Order: sequence, then structure tokens, then C-alpha cells
Amino acid sequence: MNTLFLFAATVLIWGTTWIAIAAQVGPVPLIESIFLRFALAGLVMLAGLAALGRLRRPAQWRFVVVQALCLFCFNFIGLYNAAALIPSGLVSVVFSLASIFNAVNARIFFGERITGRTLLAGAIGAAGLGLLFRDDLGGAAMGDTLRGIGWACFGTLMFSFGNMASRKNGQLGVTPVTANAWGMGIGALVLVVLMLAGGQGVVWPTGARYWAALAYLALIGSVVGFTTYLLLVARIGSARAGYATVVFPVVALLLSTLYEGFHWTPGAFAGLALTLIGNVVMFARR
Repeated sequence: MNTLFLFAATVLIWGTTWIAIAAQVGPVPLIESIFLRFALAGLVMLAGLAALGRLRRPAQWRFVVVQALCLFCFNFIGLYNAAALIPSGLVSVVFSLASIFNAVNARIFFGERITGRTLLAGAIGAAGLGLLFRDDLGGAAMGDTLRGIGWACFGTLMFSFGNMASRKNGQLGVTPVTANAWGMGIGALVLVVLMLAGGQGVVWPTGARYWAALAYLALIGSVVGFTTYLLLVARIGSARAGYATVVFPVVALLLSTLYEGFHWTPGAFAGLALTLIGNVVMFARR
């Protein structure tokens, strides 16, 4: 698979997963929904690799576990909670700042230099988010909006930490497919522990809409989407792979407009434009 195919697949898949996440928010507890997603995805990946004779135990487990916790557990606890409070398209815009989180974490964990361009991109992106949420921050729902932004930022930070763990796994010879398969299974087990620790009862999902969203998120959004993205990270690096997050918020917001009634205002247009420009500044050639 060439780089362009991996990039396009990641954008299209992750641009459409946000509306499916919103479809799961409802009577079923959020942690249970995330567990069902990654239990199904993990079983499919592990069984598929075993059937192909390609199932391998990782040479090193430590960063596989870190990747599991960050990418397939805490990341989605943040994003699902955010989607319960603000439109899913807006969650995707916050998530689009993952490239900047990646640049900062690459400095912390791998010693890569943070450039002036990174700082400028971060400032532009933050200004864009301020404009995008401006109309919501002054109304009666301001508390929910702030909590939604906070959960989205937490989920994005966990996603970035998972990127760093994936990068370390690559250095240790653990392929993205192997790390994903075991990581999704480990993430599902941790989610079960969190459910039991919280005394949460199991609610059996009903309705074709929920099950269709679950199947799409598990098989396409998780099995295919994470594999294409992490293959992209392994090929071109976490910062450049994060450029995929520049494009898919547009897809997510269009779907949010159609299915969630997201209302476009001049401030929302300007905020989205600034956020996207911030990401472009991050990657554009000089």
C-alpha cells in the first residue's frame, strides 16, 4: 500500500467515525460501548492473524500495553464523553490538534526540536477553537461545552501518547498490526475492569442503529482505520501522519450538519478555517 492510499483511507474512515460514535451515545453506558467496540475489533484482528498464520507475540510487551491503554481505552473514554456533550463534528476539530500534541510529545520523549512553526501553528489552532466555540461559551450550556472541550482535549492527549508508544514499538520491532491486535484485546480487558470497579451494570444494546454503528466502528474505524494510520506513522512519522487530522474534521462537520443539526455561524466558519490553517502551517513546505 502506498502512502497516498494510507492517507486517503485514514481521512475517509476517521472522518466518518465521529457520527457513528454519536450514534452510540445514549442508554448504553459509554464505557460499555467502548468495550464492545474493542472487544469485537480485538477478536477479529487476533482471529484473522491466527487464521493467516501471522499471529505473533510481541518481542516487548511494555509499550504494547501503554499503546493499549492510551489508544484503545482512555483515548475513547475522553472522546465518547465529549461526544455526549458537544456535537461530534466539533469533537473532531479539537482532535485535529493531535499533530501539535504529537510535536510536543516527540520533543519530550524523543528529543525532537520544537520549531517556531510548531508554536505558531498551535497559536493559530487555539484561536480557531476559541472562535469555533465562541457562541456556545456564552449561553446556558456553557458548562457542558467546557466539559466537552476538556474531555476532547484529554482524549486527544491520550491519542498522542499512544502515537509515541506506537513509535517506540516500531523501534523495538513490533509491527503496527501486531501491536493493534494485542492492544485492542488488552484495552477491552481494562475497560471490563473499569466497568466492574465502577459497579456499572450491563445494558444490552437495542436498535439496528446502535449495532450498525458498533460494527462500523469496530471493523472499519478500529481494525482498518488504526492499521492504516499506524502504518502511516511508521512510514512518514507521527508529526506528518498527523496531517490526516487536518482534513477529516471537514468530513465530520459536514456529517454533523446533516445528522446532528450543527448550525454554521460566521464565527464557526472562521474558527474552522483558522484551525485548519494552523495544521497546514504545521506541515506546509517553506
